[in-house]
Amino acid sequence: MGKSKVLVVGGTGYIGKRIVTASLAQGHATYVLRRPETGLDIDKAQMLLSFKRRGAHLVEGSFSDHRSLVDAVKQVDVVICTMSGVHFRSHNILLQLQLVEAIKEAGNIKRFLPSEFGIDPARMGDALEPGRVTFDEKMIVRKAIVDAKIPFTYVSANCFAGYFVGNLSQMGTLFPPKENVHIYGDGHAKVVFMDEDDVATYTIKAIDDPRTLNKTLYLRPPENILSQRELVEKWENLAAKKLQKISISSDDFLASMKGLDYAAQVGIGHFYHIFYEGCLTNFEMGEGGEEASKLYPEVKYTRMDEYLTLYL
Repeated sequence: MGKSKVLVVGGTGYIGKRIVTASLAQGHATYVLRRPETGLDIDKAQMLLSFKRRGAHLVEGSFSDHRSLVDAVKQVDVVICTMSGVHFRSHNILLQLQLVEAIKEAGNIKRFLPSEFGIDPARMGDALEPGRVTFDEKMIVRKAIVDAKIPFTYVSANCFAGYFVGNLSQMGTLFPPKENVHIYGDGHAKVVFMDEDDVATYTIKAIDDPRTLNKTLYLRPPENILSQRELVEKWENLAAKKLQKISISSDDFLASMKGLDYAAQVGIGHFYHIFYEGCLTNFEMGEGGEEASKLYPEVKYTRMDEYLTLYL
């Protein structure tokens, strides 16, 4: 069997552009959905053209034109959707239901990877409001995929380093604090931190792998399973500077949600589950899951002390 042809939906986004790059790098015929809604967004237009220069195919399609989606899907074997599901950027999870309908009608897709790439939503049935909307909507999409009998792989990529590592997991900034660092609870809950390019590499590795068919691929490389305190210690060692640690109790952390806008409340809820409950690591994967670094030991994933050197 040759390598699958891949369509990336959301290819100009934060993870999508990395998925496109990884797909091309691993030798797949790579198609990127070009949506007319891009309009005059010159950055997205130029990114699409840069993909084309590197060998990708641009396929026009719109979520407001079902036939165009079906036609796009018919050109490939695998569809990967990377549309944003975070509220401070754009939240489009349920738009994927239209993509599911197109895949169902096309009838040729060997694998669909919906837009997940974070916390496993199947384990978040008791998540706090309003942040639970992210998980509830992803589960609605999962149900539609199963009902349509579409082969799938779900990717649980945990915490993106760009959002959680350079800032030592502080909210409201993307760079390291200079003097004080807020520690969530005792700071010992284990978290999984991932370089975003590694997320893309593992994702593309999985698309033709029978071991990941109709399963969840968990990205849990062992050296990147760290507590917040361990992450802070790595930074302190690199920067040769100690930070004052200010612990925040779970009650105080949740109380800080009051009066904030919707997107901030969603973020606080997610941080609570990650750093107070340890929701990324407090379970065994079971038969429905596979761990990426075990399946693909040849991938030299980025360790977080290496990642943190960017911020020195």
